[in-house]
Amino acid sequence: MAAYGVRNAAITTILFDLDNTLIETRKGDSLACKKLAEELTTQYNVPHEASTKITSSYLKHFRNCPENQAYDLDTWRTSLWSKALGEKYSCIADKVYARWLYLRYRYLALTPDTKLMLMELRKKYALGLISNGSSNAQWEKIRQLDVSRYFDLILVSGDLPWEKPESRIFHEACRILGALPSNCIMVGDKLETDILGGVESGLGGTVWLPISDKTRLSADDPKPDYTIKRVTDLISILNRRPGAPELEDSSSNASDGS
Repeated sequence: MAAYGVRNAAITTILFDLDNTLIETRKGDSLACKKLAEELTTQYNVPHEASTKITSSYLKHFRNCPENQAYDLDTWRTSLWSKALGEKYSCIADKVYARWLYLRYRYLALTPDTKLMLMELRKKYALGLISNGSSNAQWEKIRQLDVSRYFDLILVSGDLPWEKPESRIFHEACRILGALPSNCIMVGDKLETDILGGVESGLGGTVWLPISDKTRLSADDPKPDYTIKRVTDLISILNRRPGAPELEDSSSNASDGS
C-alpha cells in the first residue's frame, strides 16, 4: 500500500495510541513486578522463588482483568495482590500494592526523547490521543504520567459508545480537532485496532509500531503505510530531512520480513 497520506496530503493532525506506543506498558509492568519481586525478598524475607511466583501471578491476573466495575481501582488491585500473596503474606498486600503502583509509573514514564518529540510535533501539528480501555484505568495513566500537557485532545473509549477500530472514534477526533480524516495520520502498535481503524476511517496515513520483532504481515492483515521501530522515528517520516534514518515502507516488510 503506498503511503499516499504521508507523502502527498497536507498532514495537519497526528493521532497517537497510548499503551505500547507512547509508553511501554507491557515492558514497564514486567519491570515493575521484577523489581518488586526483589524487594519482597530483601525487605520482607519472602524466598526468591516465592516472590517471583507471587509477582508473576499478580501480573497474569492483572492483565486478564485490569479493572472490575464492582470495585474502585485501588480496592480491586489490592485484592489481586492479596490473592497472589496467599494466606502467609496477604497481611502486607496494602504495602505491596502501594509500592507496585509507584514502581509501575516510574517504569511507564514517557522517555525524554518521546517528550521532546511531542513538544516539537505540537509546534506544527494538532495532536490527539485515542486510547481503548476503561475510563478509570486509562485516565489514571494519563494523570500520573502528565500526558495531557502534550495533547490538544484525548479520547478514551471507556467514556464513549465506540472504540478502535470503529471509524466513529477516529472521526470524532477529527471533528473536534477541526481536521479532515485525509489530513490525519494514526500511530499505534495494534494492527487490529490502530491500523485497521485508521485505514477504514480514511485517514491520510497509518504508522505501525509493533511491540515484537515479528513485523511480517499476513495477507489478511491491514497494511500500515509505514512500520517504525521507535515512536520517535516518526519525526523522520514527517520531515524527510537529508541524512534522516531510512524507514522501511511496510509493503517491503510484508514481502521479505525485514
